[in-house]
Amino acid sequence: MKSVLITGANRSIGLETAKQLSSKGLLVYLGSRSLEKGEAVVKELQEKGYQNIKAIEIDVTNPDSISEARNTIEREQGKLDVLINNAGILGINPQTASETSIKDIQQVFDTNFFGVISVTQAFLDLLKKSDSPRISNITSGLGSLTLHSDPSWKYYHVKGAAYGPSKSALNAYTIVLAYELRELPFKVNVIDPGYTATDFNAHSGPGSVESAASFIIKHTLTDENGPTGQYFSNDIEDEIGISPW
Repeated sequence: MKSVLITGANRSIGLETAKQLSSKGLLVYLGSRSLEKGEAVVKELQEKGYQNIKAIEIDVTNPDSISEARNTIEREQGKLDVLINNAGILGINPQTASETSIKDIQQVFDTNFFGVISVTQAFLDLLKKSDSPRISNITSGLGSLTLHSDPSWKYYHVKGAAYGPSKSALNAYTIVLAYELRELPFKVNVIDPGYTATDFNAHSGPGSVESAASFIIKHTLTDENGPTGQYFSNDIEDEIGISPW
């Protein structure tokens, strides 16, 4: 049975992704900053018939928490097949370039950018033990510099000094990581689940968590001929959904 770790998976898109992957027969480690909250969610899922989901405590901004999660998965599985870096925060609003404090920007980057790097580096050796390792970094359309520079883009006026730039940085890191691992069987991509109705945005998005999770899984569970170092978006209206950087 393949194993997958999803950070920030105790609610919203991460939770739905865990449910769908469990239904596909993967062993899902449902990452949550609070083990108590994660275990409560898993108990509810088990009552609904999901049996191959386990709660695991992981705070992507806490090195000790990451290390403990890594050691747990190594002890229980010996390897990791799929890493979905889903945990993220929006930060305070508004996020004007002229007035948003460095502290507030750093807080967003600590989770959305540095947290992803910390988790990825910690689990890389376990992923290398997999026959088909996959790393999916969950990004946003707001991370696209090309779209942000296009006045005709429908979200052109949705600007911020913290969240969007943190995702742009994540996109750039993913390109470098995919290149570094290009000779190995890794597939490393950034995936934008689209503007989805979740607690994250006060349910203002038009998309469903079911669609968002399905899109993430589609571009994560790819075969050996699948792309790597690519940027996919559920808001791009074509069959493949490739987003400009």
